[in-house]
Amino acid sequence: MTDNNEIRQSRFVKEEEISCGKWLSLSQITYTDPTGKERTWEAVSRTTSQTGTDAVCVIAILKRMLKYDCLVLVKQYRPPMKCYTLEFPAGLIDPDETAATCGLRELKEETGYIGTLKHESPVTCLDPGIGGTTCHLITAEIDGDIDSNIHPKNKLEFIEVLCIPTDELLNKLNDFTKQGVVVNTMVYSYAIAMEQSKKTKNKSL
Repeated sequence: MTDNNEIRQSRFVKEEEISCGKWLSLSQITYTDPTGKERTWEAVSRTTSQTGTDAVCVIAILKRMLKYDCLVLVKQYRPPMKCYTLEFPAGLIDPDETAATCGLRELKEETGYIGTLKHESPVTCLDPGIGGTTCHLITAEIDGDIDSNIHPKNKLEFIEVLCIPTDELLNKLNDFTKQGVVVNTMVYSYAIAMEQSKKTKNKSL
C-alpha cells in the first residue's frame, strides 16, 4: 500500500521520433504526472548528440596589467533568432573530449584567446522545456599580457569578439539590446549577479 504522505513523482515512459532533419530531431515523449496520469510532450534533440554532456559554455575573464578586467563575449548572427546575439564562447563537446578541453579549444577558435581553466560546473540544462540539451559551464582566465593574447585572431570570420569591462557589463548589455542585439540569458544573468554582488559589497562597507 502506498503511504499517503509519499511524494509522487513524474516518470518517463517512452520517446517516439516524429520527424528528423539533418541536425535536429522532433520527438514525442510520453510520461506520467504526479497523479499517475499519462501525458505527452514534444521535444527537440540534436541528431549528433553523443552519450554524455552535449556542450560547454566559457565564462572567460581577460586580465591585463593596469586595465579593467573584461568579460569576453561573442556576437554572431543566429538564424533561428533572425538577428544578432551576444553570447559566451561555446561549442559542442567531441566524443573524445572533456568539457574543459572543449571549452578552452572553443575559446581559442572563437576568440583567439588562450585561457587557463579555473572552474568547471556539473551538468546543467539549457532549455528543458524544449529539449534535453545539457551543458557544462567553465570559467577561464586569460593573461592578456602574454604575446599570444595581445593581438589574438579568431578562426571564425563571422564572429565578432567583444571584451566588456566587468564593472560596466550590465549597462553595456542594455546598450546592445537597444541596438536590436539579443543577449543570451546566461550572459544577462551573469551581469545581474555581478551587479547584485557589487551592491551587497557596497552596503557592507
